[in-house]
Amino acid sequence: MTTPATPIDVLLVEDDPGDELMTREAFEDNKIGNTLHVVRDGEEALDFLYRRAGHAEAPRPDLILLDLNLPKYDGRQVLEKIKSDPELSDIPVVVLTTSAAEEDILRSYKLHANAYVTKPVDLDQFIAAVRQIDDFFVQVVRLPRRGF
Repeated sequence: MTTPATPIDVLLVEDDPGDELMTREAFEDNKIGNTLHVVRDGEEALDFLYRRAGHAEAPRPDLILLDLNLPKYDGRQVLEKIKSDPELSDIPVVVLTTSAAEEDILRSYKLHANAYVTKPVDLDQFIAAVRQIDDFFVQVVRLPRRGF
């Protein structure tokens, strides 16, 4: 069981440097003790998850924050790959994207996203949203134990 005293590894899949910076600031402002790993496109996300192409020592993330609009492989393709792989499918994936389109929301849930969050444009609201995601996945829910 993950407790507030047990930091987790979070994989942020985000190609926008501004959104990456806001996420980092949210982690720092919230004094989140979790380790934030960042990859910038769908291909690098899969390389991280499969520990290849420069990511041989990558930890298995406990939580993935996934943008939908990514270069190379888009977030939908990455989500589909994660959730169809028995070795990765139990990792919670929160879609964190600018899209509020109903078709993106529906498709993400059909691909078994654990949550869908539309990124607030305002910095304070963005930080609050990341804080709420962290509070929920670290302090409220039980995540699968590593190595199982």
